[in-house]
Amino acid sequence: MTGGKPLDRTELDNHPLPPVVDGGKETKGRILVVAGSREVPGAALLTATAAMRSGAGKLRIATVESIAPHVGVAIAEAMVVGLAEQDGGFAPGAVSALAKQAASADAVIAGPGLSQSEVCRSIADALLATDAALALDAALLHALEPVKQARSSLPVLLPHAGELASLLDCDPEEIEREPIPCGQRAAERYRSIVLVKGVVSHVVIPDGDCWTYQGGAPGLGVSGSGDVLAGIVGGLLARGADPLNALLWAVWLHGEAGARLAQKVGPIGFLAREIAGEVPALLPR
Repeated sequence: MTGGKPLDRTELDNHPLPPVVDGGKETKGRILVVAGSREVPGAALLTATAAMRSGAGKLRIATVESIAPHVGVAIAEAMVVGLAEQDGGFAPGAVSALAKQAASADAVIAGPGLSQSEVCRSIADALLATDAALALDAALLHALEPVKQARSSLPVLLPHAGELASLLDCDPEEIEREPIPCGQRAAERYRSIVLVKGVVSHVVIPDGDCWTYQGGAPGLGVSGSGDVLAGIVGGLLARGADPLNALLWAVWLHGEAGARLAQKVGPIGFLAREIAGEVPALLPR
């Protein structure tokens, strides 16, 4: 297969988001962002801000205890939970607390900025055991094992080529040569909806269907951009979007936000922190 269905605004009409509703913050969904480490504290900020810009109503961030106060000051809208830390990342003792936090969330986005360690496998397993809509990124992708039992909703996986190679135990060059077949293998192995990131990105589901997005801007290839994408996915999941619809819209919103910044700032040189600010105007009314 050379490409999937074109992912454009017309195709998105077939995958609607939940309507905008009046009401308090609970009506727009509760999101838990599991992100950040001592070395990469800003990942929690980028992810959480993007989730809120995508319309989530109630925000909670779980991160390591050394950076929790700083994250709380940086994003005043959040309740921030600082958990047990080891070598700058989560300690084993944080896993049960994360599972408890996830149990009260409508959606969880987990992985941006986490330190890669043996604890990541326990975190991934604990989150997959919850009923929350779930998107996994970065360090948690290296920790996944093939899913043996289906969840109530398909998890969303957000790997770049290296992370997808880790999921499939293959070389990154194979991902570059055959992105869609590799995405299909991962979707089947992990019973997930998979985004194969790249200059051209592909959304693949376990039955083999695929959507291809070719928009965006060169400036989206910058530190922190993936954290923003993850946050958009999480925000849409929190609002109650079906996981496939959430990912399709997130890929498009992220790319179109980059295109708008390319017009305002230039094709390169804009910052990941600026991407989320373009999202509200792009959301359907």
